[in-house]
Amino acid sequence: MLAVSPSRLAATLAVPFALVALLLLGAGCESPATGRAPADSTARATADTASDRTGYAAEMAEQHEGDRPTPSPAARMEPDTAVTGRPVTYGDSLTGYAAVPEYAADSSAGADGHAGAEGSDPLPALIAVHEWWGLNDNIRTMARRLAGQGFRVLAVDLYGGRVAERPQRAQRLMQEATSDRQAIQDNVEAAYQHLAGAHAAPQVGIIGWCFGGAVALGGMTSLPRSLDGAVIYYGSLENATRERLRPVSMPVIGFFGAEDESIPTRQVRQFEKTLRELGKDAEVYIYDDAGHAFANPSGERYVARAAEDAWQKTTAFLEEHLQD
Repeated sequence: MLAVSPSRLAATLAVPFALVALLLLGAGCESPATGRAPADSTARATADTASDRTGYAAEMAEQHEGDRPTPSPAARMEPDTAVTGRPVTYGDSLTGYAAVPEYAADSSAGADGHAGAEGSDPLPALIAVHEWWGLNDNIRTMARRLAGQGFRVLAVDLYGGRVAERPQRAQRLMQEATSDRQAIQDNVEAAYQHLAGAHAAPQVGIIGWCFGGAVALGGMTSLPRSLDGAVIYYGSLENATRERLRPVSMPVIGFFGAEDESIPTRQVRQFEKTLRELGKDAEVYIYDDAGHAFANPSGERYVARAAEDAWQKTTAFLEEHLQD
């Protein structure tokens, strides 16, 4: 297992949220003068983007071959602290799942009941981004577990209420989601505004697994002055270049499996090296005995030792950086 903790760099200028899509799909060429794709490269860039999207989804399908999100006892772990969780609407018409400690909930506060108990201090918050299976019971359980640590959690739904039980459907849903860059942008921005605005969260972080790990990586590069921490579980690093990581100012922690063929160890080490050279506050862990989705207790790739260690490191990281 590899762990590195470079020092923190001061915040730099924000970059457009379109980097979420670039980190997920790959970037096309731009004209230095206008920032627009040259006319003679538009068709090629569109084709390359579609190819990148299909290739990424295909890699995930290969890693999840024969896998199904079948609940196990570990997937039913509930927090020690009582929490409430229920569907929520945010933005214009987006839906997700919100969880909050019971002591901070106000049962009379609107549709989601999560405006915060009268007289209570606002809670630090987390945007949680689901795996390629969608916003299923496993992610709702994870949202409640995180809420049990003292956070207001909003698990976004990038599949519009749909979930997958088999890799083939998950592949189609992920391809569809990543084909709409604006929808990803709008959803994560709306989630941030819901937590930082409507709930006045003093700190807001982002956490994501698998497909959601790539979205979390995009979020940390797109909102470098807004987010206060980023947690990445085996998210694609294909386009995590120096230029895209340079603006990052919040602390970052990442977890990867050495046996994950979709995210080679060399990419993870390069990611860590780049963060270190840029002076970021980052921790990167590689588990020798784990592959992709090792922390998903509802799948067949769950590795208890690695998952439990990553969870302890995740909660310690969030306590240090979001609950100061």
